[in-house]
Amino acid sequence: MRKELVTQQDPKSPISEIFRTLRTNIQFMNTKGKLKSILITSTLPGEGKSWTASNLSVTFAQAGKKVVLIDADMRKGRIYSIFGVSPKPGLSNYLSGVGVEDGDTSGDLADYIQETDVENLYVIPAGNVPPNPSELLVSEQMLNLMEKLRDLFDIIIFDGTPSQLVTDSLILARIVDSTVIVTASKQTKKEDLRRVIKNIKNVGGRIAGVIVNKITIDAKKYEQSYYYGSTSFSEKKATSRPVKRSSNDMYNRASNMISKTKQQENAYKKNSKDNVSIDIKQSKYNESNKDLGIPKALQKNTQVDNKQEVSMEKTAEILNQMNQYLDEEKKKLK
Repeated sequence: MRKELVTQQDPKSPISEIFRTLRTNIQFMNTKGKLKSILITSTLPGEGKSWTASNLSVTFAQAGKKVVLIDADMRKGRIYSIFGVSPKPGLSNYLSGVGVEDGDTSGDLADYIQETDVENLYVIPAGNVPPNPSELLVSEQMLNLMEKLRDLFDIIIFDGTPSQLVTDSLILARIVDSTVIVTASKQTKKEDLRRVIKNIKNVGGRIAGVIVNKITIDAKKYEQSYYYGSTSFSEKKATSRPVKRSSNDMYNRASNMISKTKQQENAYKKNSKDNVSIDIKQSKYNESNKDLGIPKALQKNTQVDNKQEVSMEKTAEILNQMNQYLDEEKKKLK
C-alpha cells in the first residue's frame, strides 16, 4: 500500500479530516438513501483524481460502509498500484467477456473483485487496455454490473477518465447517482471546468460538487487554524520554549509605571483639593498588570471603569500596595 493513502497511513492528519468532511457532505446529500454510486472525474490528467477517489473510498470504509472502488480509466488506470493489488483481471475483462488467459470468458463477478488491506474496501482494477473503452461502458454488460454491485455494496466509487480528453466519464455520469469533479489550484483553467460541467449536465448527469486540490498552504498558518495538526507540527511546537522575563525587567517596568502614576497624581492635585476624576481605561490597567505578572489580588484593586471617580485615598492605597509588592521583589533579587 502506497503513501498516497493518507487516510489509512495517517488518519489523524488534517488531510484525513478533510476527506472525512467530504464524506460527511456526500452523506448529507443522501437524505433519501438513493445515492450509492459516485463518479470521480477531472478536467485533465494530473489534477489528483485517482488520489481523491482512493482516499475517499478509505474514509467510507472506515465509517463501516462496504465499499468497492472501480478503476474506470481503462486507458491508463493506476488504482491497482495505489492499493498494491493485481492489475488484472479487471473491468475491461469483465465487460468484454475476455479473460486474462486462454480466452477465459468466466462471468463470475467474484473473480474480478479484489480485497485490499483496508477493511470493508474492495477494488476492481482497470484490467487489460481494450481497443474500445467507450463502447464497453455503454454496453448492456455495464448496466448488469451496476445492478449486481448495488446489491453487494453500500457505496460504489468510480475513478473515471479526465472528461476534457475522452468521453468515458461522460458515459458513466449518466448511470451513476452523482459526480464529483476534481480540479487543481493554479492549474485547472476555468473555461475547461465550465465546459466539463456543461457536458455532464447535457448528458443528464448530476454534479455533487467540485474539489479544489493542490492548494498551497503555509504550515504554520495551517497549524494555527486547525486543532489536530500533524506529527511534525507537534514535534516542532514541543521543542520551542516560552521566553521568560527576568526579575530585573519586571522591577524596571513596575518602577516606570509607579513613576508615571505619581506624575499624574501631582498634576491632578493642582486642579482639585478633595477628589480627582481619573479617566483611565480598564484595558490599560489590565495590560500593565499582565506584563508585570502582578498577583490577581492586587489586580482587583487596580481595576476601575472609564471616567470613574476615584478618591485620592484610594489612589494612595493602590500605590502603597504596589510599593509593597516591589519591596518584596527587591528582597528576592538580593
